[in-house]
Amino acid sequence: MTHIIDREAVHDLLATRQAQLVEVLPEREYEWAHLPGAVNLPLGRLDGAPPPLERGRPVIVYCHDWLCDLSPRAAHRLERLGFGEVYDYGVGKMDWLSADLPYDGHAALVSRNLRRDPVTASLDDALDTLTERIIADPAGMAVVVDGDDVVQGVIGSRELKGADLDGTAERVMRVGATTVRPSEEVGPLVERMDRAKVDHVVVTQVDGTLVGLFGLGDTRPPENDSDQG
Repeated sequence: MTHIIDREAVHDLLATRQAQLVEVLPEREYEWAHLPGAVNLPLGRLDGAPPPLERGRPVIVYCHDWLCDLSPRAAHRLERLGFGEVYDYGVGKMDWLSADLPYDGHAALVSRNLRRDPVTASLDDALDTLTERIIADPAGMAVVVDGDDVVQGVIGSRELKGADLDGTAERVMRVGATTVRPSEEVGPLVERMDRAKVDHVVVTQVDGTLVGLFGLGDTRPPENDSDQG
C-alpha cells in the first residue's frame, strides 16, 4: 500500500531509513529545482530500463504540488514493479520550497535573495524606541510579529507619519501587508513590485511565520549548481 506522507515524514525517512528521493516530473522541471539528493525518474520511464533504485530501501516519490497526480501514479507503478516500501510526498516540491528549505537547481527563488535580519518588533514594543531602529535601517520599515513569530503587520514611513510615539507597534502597524513565499520566483515578483511601486515585501512561510524581507536591491546572480544546496 502506498503511504502519503508530509514534509516531516520525508525528513524522518531520509535521516533514519536512508530513503531514496525520486522526482517524477520531466527533466526540465527537475533541473529548475529539486530536493537535494533526489534523482529524476519521469513517470514515462518507469517501465523502461531498470530504475536506479535499491529495492531494499524505502522510496519517496514526489512531483510539483498537491494538484499534480504524477507522484501517486508513480508510487503505484513502483509497487507493481516490485518495490515494497513506497511513499508519496503528496504536496510535492512546492511545499518543500515554500518552507524555505534547501534545493538544487537553477531556479532563482526568493529564498536565495532575501534579507533574513529585518527590523522586527513585538506587538507591545514602544513606538518611540522602535522609530529609531526603523529610520536607521536601509529598508525603512519594521515587521511586527506575535509570540509565535507570525507576522501581524508592518510599520514604515507612512505609518509613522503623525503617529503618537507614546503608543505601541500594534496601534500603528498596517495589518494587511502583502507577503510572499520563499518559493516565489524572483523575476515575476520584481515585475509585480515595479508595477505596484513597492520596494520591499515581507516573506513568510505558509503558516504566516516570518522568514525575512525581499527588496528590489537584494537580488544576486544565480549560483553555480555545484554551489547550491
